[in-house]
Amino acid sequence: MHDCTQNKEKIRMLQHLDFEPVFFAPFVSSAMTVEPGWIDYNGHLNMAYYNVLIDRSVDEAFSLVGLGPEYVKERGHSFFTAECHVRYLRELRAGETVRATIRLIDYDEKRIHFFSELYHAQEGWMSATSEQMALHVNMNSKKVSALPDDVLDRLAAMKTAHAALPAPEGIGRRISMPNKRS
Repeated sequence: MHDCTQNKEKIRMLQHLDFEPVFFAPFVSSAMTVEPGWIDYNGHLNMAYYNVLIDRSVDEAFSLVGLGPEYVKERGHSFFTAECHVRYLRELRAGETVRATIRLIDYDEKRIHFFSELYHAQEGWMSATSEQMALHVNMNSKKVSALPDDVLDRLAAMKTAHAALPAPEGIGRRISMPNKRS
């Protein structure tokens, strides 16, 4: 519960952008703990909660560009995930601590393409990746709309910082089953 309260406070502070954010490459989230209630009957983190952990880190990262809870309240817009491809690479168990990295891959006036990697915080191994496309949405009309210039400017700064990174392994992958006919 303490981690959740800390994250909420951090996000609240980041919503008041009276500073020019510095974008690390990649963005690294706060530490998050795998909760016991998230463990499934296989004894490991249920697939849905990988998305919860990644989503929390995305919220943290995009608060820096001005797209957090205050943005929804003050401007009546938000961003929705339109597509997501998750790769589950290694099991996580209750009580383990993780961090996620976020890389902005690309953006335009209405879309944000980003890639997340979820790591065991103490041991450093990668547990999952998530490639996503998010859409900027007007909350009243529920239609895709253009991002404001101030957010586009911060996205440009983030993309510049992240452009120096090599392409993440697994980006652009698709699900397929090669035909094994003899």
